[in-house]
Amino acid sequence: MTQIRSLMGTTRRPGELGVHSLDAFNLIVPDLKQAEAFYTAFGLDLQARGSGLDVHTLGNRHRWGSLAEGASKQLSHLSFGVFEEDFAAFRERLQRLDVKQLDSPPGFESNGVWFRNPDGLLMELRVAEKSSPNEKSSFDITSAPPGAQGSHGRNHAKRVQPRRLAHVLIFTSDVLGAIAFYERVLGLRLSDRSGDGIAFMHGIHGSDHHMIALAKAEGPGLHHLSWDVGSIHEIGLGAMQMADKGFHAGWGLGRHVLGSNYFHYVRDPWGSYAEYSADIDYIPADCDWQAEDNPPQDSFYVWGPTPPPDFAFNYEGKRAEG
Repeated sequence: MTQIRSLMGTTRRPGELGVHSLDAFNLIVPDLKQAEAFYTAFGLDLQARGSGLDVHTLGNRHRWGSLAEGASKQLSHLSFGVFEEDFAAFRERLQRLDVKQLDSPPGFESNGVWFRNPDGLLMELRVAEKSSPNEKSSFDITSAPPGAQGSHGRNHAKRVQPRRLAHVLIFTSDVLGAIAFYERVLGLRLSDRSGDGIAFMHGIHGSDHHMIALAKAEGPGLHHLSWDVGSIHEIGLGAMQMADKGFHAGWGLGRHVLGSNYFHYVRDPWGSYAEYSADIDYIPADCDWQAEDNPPQDSFYVWGPTPPPDFAFNYEGKRAEG
């Protein structure tokens, strides 16, 4: 394999095997033009590739995901990045744990290894640059001094353009079983959970409080893709930016307990969400974060409006095995 070096500088937890990044997602949608309109309005950089679209953030060459058109909305797979020197050990771990290795899906040929999680969601481990942050992301909360105006006119508001993919929240039929799977197979660690209803997991080589979150439902599916921005002001501007394009439905502004990030969720045309997120907790590679089982009232938010009644509903439903 060709050696891949991170432009951000590599960090790792010595002597331990774990993925370093959530490298990419693939989302199938019923209408690619609708998806392009939604995610472009959100501030992402969509680039045509074959019959689909690659998802980038402005000024960042990393491909955070891809969109393809199909009969119904479905999160088809997730790819996780590993260090080149760890790849053989991961392959051996999969064999030792009797995790069946699969061929790559059509159009996604790679030098990685493919398998399914317990809910049937397709996953890939591949050698990749570390795209998860190596330090806590910057956050702007400056205030104007006396005698100066702190805000600006609406005509001068800049278009919000997220900096990176922060995390994904996916549904699972067994949260506790999924935690065990991701710990054993991917080397992720539990950050926090609330009973068997929701859990948050981080990477051991330095990552946000969670690169993946798990919520209980009857089967697999995507709840939301979270995108990092630099301030509460940008979250508010992003919400207005989407509303101006007709995307009013969502939830926010608010602040989470677990992860501590400020948020606003915008509902996509198929029942999942895109989240503007700022100031999430960060867990360095040399930190042993103490995971806790939190009460239900702390699993959602500290403050914010009442969420929509169907906010936690899985619109993908049950997925056929295969």
